[in-house]
Amino acid sequence: MNLFRAIATVGGLTMVSRVFGFVRDLMIARYLGAGVAADAFFVALRLPNFFRSLFAEGAFTAGFLPLYSETLNKGGGLAAARRFAEQALALLLPVVLGFSILAQIAMPLVMLGLAPGFADDPARFDLAVDYTRITFPYLAFISLAALYGAVLNGLGRFAAFAATPILLNITMIVCLPLLTGPLGSAGAALAWGTLASGLVQFLWLVWWAARAGVKLRLRWPVLPPVVKRLFALILPAAIGAGAMQINLVIGVILASLLPVGAVSYLFYADRINQLTIGVVGVAISTALLPALSALLARGDTVAAARQQNRALEFCLLISLPAAAALIIVPLPIMSVLFERGAFDAQAAKASADALLAYSIGLPAYTLARALTPGFHARQDTRTPVRIAFVTIAVNLALSLALMPWLGHVGLALATGLAAWGNTGQLAWALYRRDAWQPDARLIRRSGLILLSALLMALALWGLDRALAPWYAQSLTWRVAALALLVGGGMAVYLAAALALRATKPAEWRAMLRRDG
Repeated sequence: MNLFRAIATVGGLTMVSRVFGFVRDLMIARYLGAGVAADAFFVALRLPNFFRSLFAEGAFTAGFLPLYSETLNKGGGLAAARRFAEQALALLLPVVLGFSILAQIAMPLVMLGLAPGFADDPARFDLAVDYTRITFPYLAFISLAALYGAVLNGLGRFAAFAATPILLNITMIVCLPLLTGPLGSAGAALAWGTLASGLVQFLWLVWWAARAGVKLRLRWPVLPPVVKRLFALILPAAIGAGAMQINLVIGVILASLLPVGAVSYLFYADRINQLTIGVVGVAISTALLPALSALLARGDTVAAARQQNRALEFCLLISLPAAAALIIVPLPIMSVLFERGAFDAQAAKASADALLAYSIGLPAYTLARALTPGFHARQDTRTPVRIAFVTIAVNLALSLALMPWLGHVGLALATGLAAWGNTGQLAWALYRRDAWQPDARLIRRSGLILLSALLMALALWGLDRALAPWYAQSLTWRVAALALLVGGGMAVYLAAALALRATKPAEWRAMLRRDG
C-alpha cells in the first residue's frame, strides 16, 4: 500500500466533496440564514452526524480495520476476512436499527439534553424535534455504509468510501430546491435530503464492494472470539474517536443558551474550519490506519514509525498555513462566501469571530488524526478514551469560563484550546510507550514549516489592508479581493517553504512512486 498515494486519493475526493459542501452551505445560508429554522436544522443535523462520527465511521472503523487486516494477512485470507465482516454486519444491523427506534420515541427528551435552551422557545424546540426525527435514521444507513467502506479500505481501495460525502452534498443540493415548495419549508427539505443521502451512500458502497468481489451475506448473529474482540475495541473507541465531536456537541448545548443565531454562527465557522480537517485530517487517518495495521501485523515496526512521522509532517505542511490564514483574514472569508440573502453583515462578523477562535486549534485537530491510528492499529482503543475524558472535561471548563465573557466565540475558543491538550496527550502517550518518536527530519521540518506559515501570515496581513477598499464594492470586487488573498497567501507560503527547504517537490514525487 502506498500511503501517500492513498492520502492523495482520499484527500482529492474529500476536496471535491468540500466544494460541493460549500455549494450546499451557500444554498443553506441563502434559504435559511441564521434564524430559528436554521438553528433547528443544524441541531437536527448535528445529532446523527455526532453518532455517525462517534460509533459508525469513528469507533467501528477503529475497531474493525485492525482486526480485518489481521485476519486478511494472518488468519486465512480474503475468505476468512469476508466471514468476519459478515459476522460484524449481523450484529451491527440490529444494534443501529434498535437505537434509531429508541431515539425516535425519546426525541423530545433527547432534544432537552442536546439543546436545553430551545425549551424556552417552543417554535424552535418543536422544529428541532421534527427535523431530528427525519434525519436520525440517516445513522442506520451510514453505519452500514461504514462497514462496507472499512472493508474496501482494508483491501486498499479508498476511492469509493472517500467519495460518499460527495453523494451526501449532491443529494442535499438537489433536495433543497426540489422539496422546499412541496414541503413548505427549506428546513424540512434539508432534513429529508439528509435521510435520502444516507440511503444513496449505503447503496453506492454495496455496489462497489460487489465490484471488488465482496458480497456480504446477512448471517444470524453470533459471537465468535474475533467479534467479541471487535466490540471490546469499539466500546472504548466510541469515546476516544469522538472527543472532538463531543466537544462540538457541548458547544451546541451551551450555544442554545445564548441568543438566537449563536448555533448557526458556530456551524458556519466550523464548516470553514473543517475544510482543512476534512481534506487533510480525514485523508491521513483513513489511509494511515490500514497502512499501520498491515505493517504491524507483519511486525515491521520501523516502517510503521516512519509512516507515522511522514504523516505528521504532511499534517503540519497543510494545517499550519491554513490556520494562519484563517486567523489573519476570517472576516473577508465569511463575508465573501456567505453574506447574501438571509445571511447579513452582522452574521458574517459573528461567524468570522468564531472562525478565528476555532482556527487556533486547527493544527491540533489534524495532528490528532495522524496520532490516533498509532493506538488503534495496535488494537489499543482504551488510551484514547482516557485522554478523551480529560479533553472533554477541559473543554467544558473552558467553555463555562469563557462563555460569559466572549459568548459563542468563547465556546469556539474553548474547543480549539482543548484540541491542543488532546493532541499533546496522544503524542506523549505514544512516545512514553516507545510506539512513536519524532525523527530528526520531522523536528527540523516542523520549525521550517512554522516559519514559512508566519511569513505568509505577515504577507496576508499587509495584503488584507491594501485590499480594504475592494470589500466595500460589489460582489465581483469582493470575490476578486478574496481570490487575491488566497492566491497571494499560497504563493508566499509555497515560495517560503521551498526557499527554506521545508519541503522538496522531488520527495513528494518519489513518495507517490513507491511505498512512503
